[in-house]
Amino acid sequence: MTARSDVGETVTTLLIADDDEVTRSGLRTLLAAQPGIEVVGEAADGVEAVERARRLRPDVVLMDVRMPRRNGIEATRQLLAESAESAESADSTVPPKVVVITTFENDDYVTAALSAGAAGFVLKRLPVRQIAEAVRVVAAGEAILFPTALRRMVAARPLDSAAALPRAALTGREEEVLRLMATGLSNPEIAESLTVSLETVKTHVGNVLTKLGAQNRTHAVVIAYESGLVVPGFTG
Repeated sequence: MTARSDVGETVTTLLIADDDEVTRSGLRTLLAAQPGIEVVGEAADGVEAVERARRLRPDVVLMDVRMPRRNGIEATRQLLAESAESAESADSTVPPKVVVITTFENDDYVTAALSAGAAGFVLKRLPVRQIAEAVRVVAAGEAILFPTALRRMVAARPLDSAAALPRAALTGREEEVLRLMATGLSNPEIAESLTVSLETVKTHVGNVLTKLGAQNRTHAVVIAYESGLVVPGFTG
């Protein structure tokens, strides 16, 4: 879980799940050397990822999608489902954030993983400092969105969650906020764009997630693209 180091720096704990030992070891070495990140464990498949996340309780799981025994989509779905169940009991725990890490922007599994509750995705070819920043941002409660890549993936592989938008009865302002979320804007940036308070934006975002039944901001944006509320070329 997130802690502070002796010098007051916020430390994000990380579990790396990837079936390729060389990739996993390289990520561990490189990310452990980044400021503010502590790699607490590794997993070679989705089953191990769930088991070790339960035991180690990392802030973030860096999750490959194509793994044996259980893929990253199912592992993500199980992790978040278990956390939702524990939230209803006395043994409530904060669920880890999941960041999908993949080789290709058009990976068939990525949008499914986002709909399963992943907070975002990064590409394995990115410089390690960018992957590390993605881990920190997600741990802080934001989402990692790459609107152009996400649009391409959704267009190529639409998902059933698009049906959630017509049933949601979003207000005009909530739709406007969702469109701005889809461009990758943070809450403060949305507040500035709409000339409203940050608390007002947070309220709208919360209403959007609740009405859509979305796991997080990223899932809501996937639904927005799939439904046609946001179309390719939209920039806000």
